[in-house]
Amino acid sequence: MQKLKQYNDFRVEDSRNAPEKKFMSGTISATVWQNQAAGKDGVVNYRTVSFQRAYKDKSGKWQNSGSLRINDLPRATLVLQKAYEYLVMRESLQNSDEEPVEEII
Repeated sequence: MQKLKQYNDFRVEDSRNAPEKKFMSGTISATVWQNQAAGKDGVVNYRTVSFQRAYKDKSGKWQNSGSLRINDLPRATLVLQKAYEYLVMRESLQNSDEEPVEEII
């Protein structure tokens, strides 16, 4: 049984889940997560997007940061746009009877 953590009016699962989708460009990434919370009307499913930049510290160990340098902005825009497109297309497919079609550009 998964533990639920109380957060305001919701109880949120207290377990780690795997990312649903990850978009990367160089050291910049946007990750889509599927989450569940128990609300007043039952279980609520929702998605969140986390964003990070990977870098090596002085000792050569990989670290993550939410801070960007000016040269990171184009890549950040790209991965966030791809995450947004994924979420919008996923939502529109859920609301229709169409089969998903992957377009290769």
